[in-house]
Amino acid sequence: MSGSYERVQKYIDNVEFVMKDLINKREELKRKGLNIDNLLQNINAYLNDSKYYLKIDKIEDAFISISYAEGLIDSLKFLSLIDIKWSNEEKDLKKVFIAGTFDILHPGHINLLRFASQFGKVYVVIARDKNAEKDKGRPVILDEKSRLELISSIKYTYEAILGDEKDYIKPIEEIKPDIIVLGPDQQISEEKLAQIVESRINKRPIIIRYKEKEAFSGDLRGSTDILLKACGLLKQNKNIVVSKSS
Repeated sequence: MSGSYERVQKYIDNVEFVMKDLINKREELKRKGLNIDNLLQNINAYLNDSKYYLKIDKIEDAFISISYAEGLIDSLKFLSLIDIKWSNEEKDLKKVFIAGTFDILHPGHINLLRFASQFGKVYVVIARDKNAEKDKGRPVILDEKSRLELISSIKYTYEAILGDEKDYIKPIEEIKPDIIVLGPDQQISEEKLAQIVESRINKRPIIIRYKEKEAFSGDLRGSTDILLKACGLLKQNKNIVVSKSS
C-alpha cells in the first residue's frame, strides 16, 4: 500500500469524523436558522466518490474528491457558522508544490495557481534564468528576480522561491510537499516523478496534473503565443515605437 493511498485514506477518515459531528449538530443548527442538509448531501457525495476512486486505485481522483468535501466543510468554519475540529485537532493545510518558468505572466498561469490553491498552501519554485533558457531554447524575457516578484504578489501563492540551478529536486527536499501539481506542458510522468521524490525525501507525494490549457485573449494559449503575436504586430506595424524606458 503506497504512502499516497494511506494519506488519502487519512483525509477520508478525517472527513467522516467531522461528518458525524455535523450530523449530531444538525438539529441544533436548524433551531438557530441554519439548515445544512443540502451541504451534508454534497459532502457525502464527494466522500463516497473519493472512497470509490480510492478502491479502484485512482489516487488523484480520490484526492480531488475528498479535497472538495473538505472545502465545503471548511466554508462553514471560515464563515464562523460552526466550530470544527479535525480528528481532535485542527486540520493542517497541505503543502502544494508548483514549479515553472512563468515568463510573461498570463491568465493560464493564474488559473494553474488558483487550481493548486484549493488543495492547500501553494509553494512556487521559479526556474533560474540559465535553466529556463536551456529548456525553452531562447533567452527569457523577464529575469528570474522579476518573475519571482510577480509570482510572489499573486494571492494564490503562499511562498515563492528561486529553484536550484543544478538539482531540480532540491527545492522539493526543502519544502517536503504533500502534493505536486504539474502543468499541462511539463513532460515528466506522474509515476516517475513520484518515485524520484520518494527516493529523496522518503515520502511519496500525491501528483496532480492540471490538464487544462484554455485559450485566452482570442486563441493565445501560452507565453510563446504572446511572443509570436507581438513579433507579428511589430512586423505589420513598422511605425510602432518601442520605448527604451518602458
